[in-house]
Amino acid sequence: MDDDTPTLSRRNFLISGASAAAAVGVRPDRAFAAIGSTSSATEQSEMTTRVTLNVNAQRHTLQLDTRTTLLDAIREHIQLTGTKKGCDHGQCGACTVLVNGRRINSCLTLAVMHQNDTVTTIEGLGTPNRLHPLQAAFVKHDGYQCGYCTPGQICSSVGMLDEVKRGVPSHVSKSLVEKPLLSVDELRERMSGNICRCGAYSNIVEAITEVAGGAA
Repeated sequence: MDDDTPTLSRRNFLISGASAAAAVGVRPDRAFAAIGSTSSATEQSEMTTRVTLNVNAQRHTLQLDTRTTLLDAIREHIQLTGTKKGCDHGQCGACTVLVNGRRINSCLTLAVMHQNDTVTTIEGLGTPNRLHPLQAAFVKHDGYQCGYCTPGQICSSVGMLDEVKRGVPSHVSKSLVEKPLLSVDELRERMSGNICRCGAYSNIVEAITEVAGGAA
């Protein structure tokens, strides 16, 4: 086996299987119609552009369809699969990443909108040998069960704590001009965009509270 032989991961195996199944199901008339199309290649070329993304302190220059979301660029093109695709509608928070230090739903924004922005995913926060304080706290307090939402929960909590530090109010803040206190109500409101199907919310609150230095 030479060095260019691709490794077969569980994810690549599933992708290959799905592609094979889809190929078998294509009707011959539609396949020939696609082959005979003279405009598809030109249209595809016009819809792609070169995008440079700075992800976890590494620059990635990609040729992307202009409709590619930041989430798909991260997962499918840069191969950082810690960021999860959940609802794909910005409702569950599994895809949360940090862009220029602020948390966003990466499924709701296009990659071309973040040319040269600083993007941080869960892989960029810490390593197994050197965990980010929030990663360590989630482990300590068992702030997950299946773990699917955990990358988004942790990235969101990093951004949330920065919002509190900068004095950004929430819907439950008592004052719009005074620096908010990270009470349990504030914490739950600010993290309400991140859904945990396993219901590990109380442990998540404990983990974030510990890193924040205690809730009022």
